[in-house]
Amino acid sequence: MVNHSAPDVVVIGHAPGPELHVLPVGATVQRLLVTGGDGVRRDVVLGLADGDAVRASTDYVGSIVGRYANRIAHGRFTLDGVEHEVPANDRGHHLHGGPEGFHTRTWDVVEKSADEVTLELVSPDGDAGYPGELTVRAAYRVEGDVVRLDITATTTAPTIVNLTSHAYFNLHGSGTIDDHLLQVDAARYTPVGADSIPTGGHAAVDGTPFDLRRPTRLGDPVRADHPEVRDARGIDHNLVLDGSGWRPVAVLDGPATRTRLELWSDQPGLQVYTGNFLAGTSLDRTGRMLRQGDGLCLEPQLAPDTPNREPADGTADPDWPSAVLRPGQTYRNRMAWLFSSLA
Repeated sequence: MVNHSAPDVVVIGHAPGPELHVLPVGATVQRLLVTGGDGVRRDVVLGLADGDAVRASTDYVGSIVGRYANRIAHGRFTLDGVEHEVPANDRGHHLHGGPEGFHTRTWDVVEKSADEVTLELVSPDGDAGYPGELTVRAAYRVEGDVVRLDITATTTAPTIVNLTSHAYFNLHGSGTIDDHLLQVDAARYTPVGADSIPTGGHAAVDGTPFDLRRPTRLGDPVRADHPEVRDARGIDHNLVLDGSGWRPVAVLDGPATRTRLELWSDQPGLQVYTGNFLAGTSLDRTGRMLRQGDGLCLEPQLAPDTPNREPADGTADPDWPSAVLRPGQTYRNRMAWLFSSLA
């Protein structure tokens, strides 16, 4: 049964394991309390005060973003020979579903238990220029030391879909992410221009700040003398993940609190975003201004501008997995955040 009078916040899980607070606006992760390796229990995500604050912010703090996460060049794509136009809200391009994307909507709570909550959003045909009525569900579940998020979607007409979580992590609970160590299993990345749109295909990470195949202190690549890092004010790039299917893809360590986050995903790409455009315009739930480098987003998804990179003849390109969803199909994006202690 759909709960059309959504609560202000839904809490699942409990100590000593993770405790997750979810706002129905944007199906947003507001708080995530975990016990660190130092024995201290702390909130390891950035979070806003309430649903009104989520709607007012342009930083997507903790929300599910879509209908297409990341960017679509010039706010246009062609599907089955028909060109569609979607709002341009980022330097002339479409970002995260536009200014009234899924992060601004109130999702319905359709299932709730002590350790799980499922939220649903119905996006009508033509919403923000996208074809097809899209029904989306986001299911959060706490199991032991793991928080799982399963996102699914179905459509009434051919459309494009790319949904993900825009949670910002800080395993120290405060300060910047500079001293966090990040490792990502990705030998390639997607080069982009100054407007964050791909310039071509994928490229090897060798010799670039995007080589995170070994644990890397984040403050170093974020300040690297590299044109793409300068343009993005840090890292805001798609890493092409090694392997396929359900697998561990990244590890984030917070040495100061001896806390580790292991990310599992079934997606082909991971957008690594170091909070470059947090500029003090959003206040967290305690009233503190969120500033550059306060949190790290690890967003499993398709590559940016995929709808404009797919072969026109409809053939599959293994380098650019399709964003097209058709009636009778189900879109899925599964991720898990596994917390543990550093030795």
